[in-house]
Amino acid sequence: QVQLVESGGGLVQPGGSLRLSCGLSGFTLDHYSIGWFRQAPGKDREGISCISSFDGSTYDYTVDSVKGRITVSRDIAKNTVYLTMNSMQPEDTAVYSCAALADCPRVLREADVEYWGQGTQVTVSS
Repeated sequence: QVQLVESGGGLVQPGGSLRLSCGLSGFTLDHYSIGWFRQAPGKDREGISCISSFDGSTYDYTVDSVKGRITVSRDIAKNTVYLTMNSMQPEDTAVYSCAALADCPRVLREADVEYWGQGTQVTVSS
């Protein structure tokens, strides 16, 4: 059974950093690429980043206000993917979800997702 479980969400102060984990079971990192999405209150879900199952290449889909503040990495031995965000701002408040895809697309869309994690809440506030 394919499962993705996010952890590491919570309350972060403005300017702080956070690392989210996406633990995988039922498949390994060479089977699916892993994408990260987020959905802010009252907004559509947006794709953030993707790490390729093929060679671990990462792809950034963020808008200018987010670019350079996000890093995606993976630990093959732990079958886990990480999303690290720096210099967080209140507008980064959202539910963050990881998802399994066949490959990292040119445009990251929900329609490309084969399996979803349950999501983890991240709140940036003082």
